[in-house]
This record gives sequence, C-alpha cells and structure tokens, in this order.
Amino acid sequence: MELQEFFSTSSLDHHPPLLSSPSPSSCCHAMLSGPPRSGKSSLLFQFAYNKVLAEQSAAVIFICRRHSFEYSPPYLAEGIDPASQVWERVHLKYVSDDEDLRNFFAAFHLQRVLPRAVIVDDFSTFFNGWKYLEQSSEPRAREKAMVKTLALCHDAINYAK
Repeated sequence: MELQEFFSTSSLDHHPPLLSSPSPSSCCHAMLSGPPRSGKSSLLFQFAYNKVLAEQSAAVIFICRRHSFEYSPPYLAEGIDPASQVWERVHLKYVSDDEDLRNFFAAFHLQRVLPRAVIVDDFSTFFNGWKYLEQSSEPRAREKAMVKTLALCHDAINYAK
C-alpha cells in the first residue's frame, strides 16, 4: 500500500512511492486513526476511488453507517467527477452495529466477485451500543468485541482469497 493511494489521483503517476509496496502475494491491512471530523472518511473514500480507477475490473466495498454517510458525506478531491462511472464500482454497504458487521463478514465468502479492497469507516462507532456500557458485567467487553470482529474480518477475507 502506498501513501499516494489516499490522495488525489493526479499525484499517483508523477511521484515515486513514499512507502514501499508489499509483494503481490502479501495481504495489506491498514488502520487510519484521528480525531473526529479530521477527514478520515474523505481519505478512505479517495482511496476507494483510486483503487477502482487503477484497475478497470476492480471493485471496492465501503462499509459505513447510513446516517453518518448521508449526514456528513466525504469530500471529493478537486477534479473528481461525482457522476463518473468509476463510482459504480465503489459499493456502499450500510451496517448499523457490530452484529451487522460480523454478519456481513460471516457471509463474505459468498461474494460473487472479491473486492480489491474492503473499507470499514469509523470502525469503533459500531461498538457503542448499550451492551458495552460500563455497567456491563464483562470487563472490557467493547474491546473484546472489537478484537473478535477484526479477527473475523481478517479470516473472512483471507479465506475468500
């Protein structure tokens, strides 16, 4: 994964890689972290666009909450056409909580065409339900659920490959 993949496509072809690319056989995982409203979703959406633009047959799944996506949609870089046919290969998957997320990945092997990338926007927000409040009898229940879900995501993608 190269750093330029998170930015506008105009810079992709004109600059050497900032980070070395892994071998094609290795699996790439990344976590983008930052304060609320710092542009993480926009960077991830740009990454999705760049992935499908780089490969004509590639598709990307962008998993998010419907309310968050519609209330505060990601910004597009200057020069990107929001009506471009490239966007048809960026598939939005709306999930409401951690259970929906796990259900999606439990059935991931049923995908007809494997996506080039799977992006989960605001991953931690899927684990904010009542069952994870401090009153829970299970210590660190939220963190445990997050780790188990990340493991399921990883296993599901690797199995499908």
